[in-house]
Formats: sequence, structure tokens, C-alpha cells
Amino acid sequence: MVGNRSWFGGLLNRSTFRKQIIGVGNRNFDLTPLQEHRLQKLKDRLGIPFDETRPDHQDALKALWKASFPERELPGLVSEQWKDMGWQGVNPSTDFRGSGFVSLENLLFFARTYPGSFKRLLHKRDGERATWEYPFAVAGLNISYMLVQMLELNSERPKSVPAMNFLKVLSEDEEAFDVLFCIAFEMMDAQWLARHASYMQFNEILEATKSQLERELSLDDVHRIRDIPAYNLLFK
Repeated sequence: MVGNRSWFGGLLNRSTFRKQIIGVGNRNFDLTPLQEHRLQKLKDRLGIPFDETRPDHQDALKALWKASFPERELPGLVSEQWKDMGWQGVNPSTDFRGSGFVSLENLLFFARTYPGSFKRLLHKRDGERATWEYPFAVAGLNISYMLVQMLELNSERPKSVPAMNFLKVLSEDEEAFDVLFCIAFEMMDAQWLARHASYMQFNEILEATKSQLERELSLDDVHRIRDIPAYNLLFK
């Protein structure tokens, strides 16, 4: 993988999701009761910080390791082996400063729902790869954070077309945010390979991914998560 990755977490805003999430009280944009309910439920998820002392959060980390490396036993929640997944150090909990528990949920959902795609990206199986690759796990945290910003989930009501279309998608599929994370990860890796990118270009690639995803979410015929063209990148 890469060498010193301490810079990588700097791509995340250091404030937590909890500080950014605002209630759904702006009446300038009318939501259906179902959209209101699912949006609030998603915002509640975003407000949960990662807590390494919580047994359920510890279990989620262990489950992610098991899904990633089923044949390798993890000696503990603090281990050099975490670096093999693309965490910055021996303790993954230190990488959640700018994101929350939802980013771990996103990664675990990816591993369980689309294991083929997940392992292909984790192990960098396809394409001509750079000598200095992006660290997989921390890239996932940055993608989660990017989606929150793009979908305006830290505002009272979405105003952009992609954000408003996402609410339509969310009303059709309660797991839309998690699936969109998987799509965005595949899109990011495709951009990475197409541009022959390496290490220091990650921020540029993430921005290009955001722009592409915004365009696809702005299409008139997007009503379900499966209608997003890049959904076809995913495989189980």
C-alpha cells in the first residue's frame, strides 16, 4: 500500500457529523411523510460518532475485518494488521475524527452486499495500479463525508437537483445512502484508473467523482437507486 498516510485524514473536515446535522424544519421544500421519516432517520445515523468503547462499534469493526480477510485472524482491535485494509495506523478508531459511525456502516454494508466489488477494490485487483495507491478504508471515510456534503444532509432542506432527487430515491429504497456509497466507491476507483492517478491526487479524483455522481443524480429518469447509470459497476 502507501507509506506515511497521516495527511489522508486531512481531506475530512475535522468537525464531526454530529455538529453539522440540522433538524428537518424548513418548510420551503415539501417532503412526503415517507421522505420526512427516512431523511430524519438518516440524519440520526449521521449524528452518531464512532465510539471505540461501545461493544456494538467494536463488533462492527471486527465484522469488517472478517468480511475483508476471512482467513486471517485479527489479534486485537489495536494491531498492525489494520494497515493492510488501508487504515492509517494500528488503531482504526483514530481515523474517525471527521466522520462518524455511519462511515463504518457504509464499509460494512459494501462488504456484505457487494462482496465482489468490495474485495476487488480492497485488493486493487484490476487495472494498471500506481506505486503509491490510495488506502482503501480511509478512502471510504472520505467518500462517506463527500456524500453528506453533496446531498446537503447537513442543511435543513436540500436545494440542489441531485440532493432533491436523492430524496426521491430514498423514498423508494431505505438503503439508498449505503448503496450510493458503494456506487461512489466504484466510480472513484474507475476515475483513479482512467487518470492513472496516485497518492497525492486523491482529492482531485474525489472531486471528479462528486461531479460525475451529481450529473447522474440530476438525470430526469432517476427514480430508484438502480436508475443511476453507475449502479451497473457494482457486482456481488
